[in-house]
Amino acid sequence: MTVAAGLGYALIALGPSLSLFVSVIVKKPFLVLTVLLSTLLWLVSLIVLSGVWRAFLPFKSMVWWPYGALVLTSVSFQEVLRNLLLELKPFCRRLEGVLDAFADRVSKPRLLLTDKMQIALAGGLGHAVAHGVFFCISMLTPAFGPATYYTEKCSYIPFFLVSAFLALAFVTIHTFSMVIAFNGYAEANKVDQYFVPVVHLLSGSLTMINLAPGGCIIAIPLLYFVAAVTLIHCGRTVYRRLVEDGRREHHL
Repeated sequence: MTVAAGLGYALIALGPSLSLFVSVIVKKPFLVLTVLLSTLLWLVSLIVLSGVWRAFLPFKSMVWWPYGALVLTSVSFQEVLRNLLLELKPFCRRLEGVLDAFADRVSKPRLLLTDKMQIALAGGLGHAVAHGVFFCISMLTPAFGPATYYTEKCSYIPFFLVSAFLALAFVTIHTFSMVIAFNGYAEANKVDQYFVPVVHLLSGSLTMINLAPGGCIIAIPLLYFVAAVTLIHCGRTVYRRLVEDGRREHHL
């Protein structure tokens, strides 16, 4: 392969995230800071998980249950961490007060619902970037060489291309799941609160299909279906919140 191929894989995995960062995030410094802090937090969590599981890897057999245990513990750890972050309501209210005070001091409008949604989006983008870097970008160095690599279980598609496709699906899921989770905890909406961990566990479980011969041909479309469902649900949630907020302001 060539440098162009390696860059292509990287852009497949993180190109949409880069576009979102340039078009939305970079315009507001506090959103940039949120992305950086979120990326660092989720990278540290993934490194901790990899350190724990390093003692058991590589698995000596191809039975599914060790991989299932890995997916379950990894998803559970990340969802507990997400839950802890979103449950920090006193800290969030204090931070919101600081931002509102700063806005008053510089004669700018206070935080609107759209600003809060963008903060959630920035947090989700940080999670997505951490996943993309950890599971795809970190493995792309050989892709810049003169050849490519195929696995025995997926001999139809280059390994690096499969990694990039999988990373893009998870980037989409993680980015917009955070917005859904933020709304769920803000409104005490149990459906949204449970939607995110269920989708995360489902998408992680779908990756185990890659263990079967030719499984990547099935796993990739299924993951993109889950990503599409997540994106649609996020869009509906944000639209509903904005309409309700607009009606509330109109009555005031």
